[in-house]
Amino acid sequence: MRESGTLFLNNHEPSTSSLKTTLVNHSSHRALSESVLQHPRINQGMLNGLKVYVYELPSKYNTDWLSNKRCSNHLFASEVAIHNALMKSDVRTFDPSQADFFFVPVYVSCNFSTVNGFPAIGHARGLLSSAVELISRDLPFWNRSNGSDHVFVASHDYGACFHAMEDRAVADGIPEFMQNSIILQTFGVKYQHPCQKVDSVVIPPYISPESVESTLTKSPIDGQRDIFVFFRGKMEVHPKNVSGRFYSKRVRTEILRKYGNDARFYLKRHRYAGYQSEIVRSVFCLCPLGWAPWSPRLVESVALGCVPVIIADGIQLPFESTIPWSDISLTVREKDVAKLGKVLDNVASTNLSAIQRNLWDPKLRRALLFNDDVATGDATWEVLVALSKKLGRSHRRSRAADE
Repeated sequence: MRESGTLFLNNHEPSTSSLKTTLVNHSSHRALSESVLQHPRINQGMLNGLKVYVYELPSKYNTDWLSNKRCSNHLFASEVAIHNALMKSDVRTFDPSQADFFFVPVYVSCNFSTVNGFPAIGHARGLLSSAVELISRDLPFWNRSNGSDHVFVASHDYGACFHAMEDRAVADGIPEFMQNSIILQTFGVKYQHPCQKVDSVVIPPYISPESVESTLTKSPIDGQRDIFVFFRGKMEVHPKNVSGRFYSKRVRTEILRKYGNDARFYLKRHRYAGYQSEIVRSVFCLCPLGWAPWSPRLVESVALGCVPVIIADGIQLPFESTIPWSDISLTVREKDVAKLGKVLDNVASTNLSAIQRNLWDPKLRRALLFNDDVATGDATWEVLVALSKKLGRSHRRSRAADE
């Protein structure tokens, strides 16, 4: 897959002159561009005056992929959402000399397999490498810091290792050219891992805020919840051995085996487009690991008021400094899934009301959803807050401090 991806890049080699022209145009048309943008104002003071320059790369790196509507709407689509929001944000600067960080907008998750429909990311390293070559060839911003003030999104199973299978992800590691940069990635664990050996910010997977709003319009978050425990997704009766590994470490199989015939557990193995209507009716939503620890169910559960039951040992959750995860969710160790019934019965009879009261705070839903325009407190805002705490990497700030 990589060889074909490299061939594609070589056949569509971008010219640096187009990028340099864009740079000049940004500077000369700054006032016009900023007057055209219509977006809500955000509190700059809370971000320590953070400024981000967004590279305008040739369209083959990003917007060409949007011809497939799934590109901007699937679970990896934070790479699209963050780019769109930054383009219209107050933190965007059109003058690179005033930038603290440089955002590199490359969409690598929209090459959907014709076999299974899943994103194929074998081309990711080649596409990103080509983009870095482009921005570093004649422009000074990458080279002067070796990319340390540059920001990428890696919204895949194992983040910037760019592979869905952990053994392959670990073997390949993070591309060398990205190892000095800041990575916004969905993958995060609280122990040492090769796919985390980089300065990163753990972000939530993308869930459409419009779909959440539509669901809550029909079923309010504090409405009736007649499903005690909910899970819909892949659960293998006989898990396959894939390179010595089993999907979900057999956790989902054990859940199905133990609770498949338990009336309290609403477990479904097949896809259903209206599954959010099931989440909003549920008290507890299971969020077990798949191949990777994280899951979009985590965001959907919080957004729709269902208590997340996290079954993924050592997972690092998004925006932990903002979201009080221990007050709004439950954590069950992978080896204890056979005890789920007792654990949830106990919570239901003791502190469920307190957990739900915390969970139903609209600020938490806002913090996990990416919007078209950055709004104070939303997911892109939380990314900016995290970047504002890394201003020691800013070349502009360090230069001013030395003067």
